[in-house]
Amino acid sequence: MMIRPRRNRKSAVIRAMVEETKVTTDDLIFPLFLLEDPKGKIEVNSMPGIYRLGIDHMLKEIEECLKLGVAAFDIFPVVNEAHKDKMATKSHDPGFFYITALKEVKKRFPEACIMTDVAMDPYSSDGHDGIVDKNGKILNDETLEVLGKMALTQAEAGIDIIGPSDMMDGRVGYIRDILDENGFAETSIMSYSAKYASAFYGPFRDALDSAPKSGDKKTYQMNPANQREALIEADLDVEEGADFLMVKPALAYLDVIKLLKDNYELPIAAYNVSGEYAMVAAAAEKGWLDKTSAMNESLLSIKRAGADIILTYFAKEFAKNKR
Repeated sequence: MMIRPRRNRKSAVIRAMVEETKVTTDDLIFPLFLLEDPKGKIEVNSMPGIYRLGIDHMLKEIEECLKLGVAAFDIFPVVNEAHKDKMATKSHDPGFFYITALKEVKKRFPEACIMTDVAMDPYSSDGHDGIVDKNGKILNDETLEVLGKMALTQAEAGIDIIGPSDMMDGRVGYIRDILDENGFAETSIMSYSAKYASAFYGPFRDALDSAPKSGDKKTYQMNPANQREALIEADLDVEEGADFLMVKPALAYLDVIKLLKDNYELPIAAYNVSGEYAMVAAAAEKGWLDKTSAMNESLLSIKRAGADIILTYFAKEFAKNKR
């Protein structure tokens, strides 16, 4: 045989030399859950190894991650039920614990890249990403005003990347206009362009206690059966001024990641979501698979599909294993 592909696999050094895809800490964003209690620390039951953190613990966590090479973080608020209402008014209150904590993070770690979430569900008494009318319908255009206020308040706190995850039509353009009109032309938007109505969000909703109180999110999040529809969403987000396009979830939608990578010049992000993390972590606890190997293979597959950026709860663990 003249051609023997195994010759390029015969040693670790040669395998590394011909490796086509590499994941590094530069590719990763670490999602974090912020508690109102500054000294609080509560493990998420459905996400072994992941904690809700008060600002005191979160500052320490970010400092540790920066030393490991993880420099980008997506911070989500855990909002007490007493703060929630139908219009998510706390989402744009500059005195709310989430906003004051973001300011503290940016003051302490100006070198870190901080991303935030724009959607009503963490603050809504209905648990939906938009305003719910008396008939249970999610109101699109009326919700945009709330999202704009939310994004502006976050930008004023010094946030680097705004992440609209709500899937309301027109929200990227609306937010871009609000930011630009108020002097925040440098604030980036990472749009959740292809966000599917997925079963893999369960542990995240446990972490934030943000599940819908009634109905589901299928009238605004995408149908898992649809691929080409992602191009419609991405086209709109590009036209409206997005700086990054995101696919969520990642592992069940590798084909969509590749589709966006092949069709757009903007950086493509993918969210390795809570359920995808939980499956690996739970199976590893049972001894059914090797967590490190499964983690590395999962992240590699997302990068190989075309993701330039990966949001993942494995970020810190990956960084530790790469040292």
